[in-house]
Amino acid sequence: MIKMDTLAGANVAQEPFQFFAAQRVLDKADLEAIRADFPKIDKPGLFPLSALSYGPAFQKLIDEINSDELAEAVGSKFGVNLKGLPLMITVRGQAQAKDGRIHTDTKDKVVTCLLYLNDEWDNDGGRLRMLRSGDNLEDYAAEIPPNGGSFAAFRVGEKSYHGHKPFVGPRQYVMFNWVQSDAALTRQLGRHKLSASIKKLVSAVAGRA
Repeated sequence: MIKMDTLAGANVAQEPFQFFAAQRVLDKADLEAIRADFPKIDKPGLFPLSALSYGPAFQKLIDEINSDELAEAVGSKFGVNLKGLPLMITVRGQAQAKDGRIHTDTKDKVVTCLLYLNDEWDNDGGRLRMLRSGDNLEDYAAEIPPNGGSFAAFRVGEKSYHGHKPFVGPRQYVMFNWVQSDAALTRQLGRHKLSASIKKLVSAVAGRA
């Protein structure tokens, strides 16, 4: 599914931090099948796979994300060995207004990747920006629209600022992070599982109201 040759051909920016982007890393037919099997998510936030149900095409994509081949492909772009590092996979289906605020990822993470699964994106909001500083969303080195099949990756560090303009509505992607240790994976997944549980509880209470 994932076109490894397309990833291999992407240029890695070195400033303001290491990152790269690639377009159309999924064939149209594969993208349509994955979208059809995408988990039903009607709440904002990132959800761990354990909190979701999905179909076989989406499962096939997850299997490829978990592969040593992808770890080697991404790791070689940044000069880091990702094989053997724990991998955390989360999924987003809906965006809320507060999403996209400027941040760097936690020190637990080594490399962050996002694979977008939307239709063609024509909204001004929701476009990932790789930023030169932590206080100006307009000072960006690159802007990546979340079109279906777009892939973005960056090496996590003190200067890996990123964000996007606000958008509310469906914004689908898989995010995966190679993390420093099993303890880091447990810590990060625990946070996402707690958040998912709270969202389910709030939804259930609202449904009975």
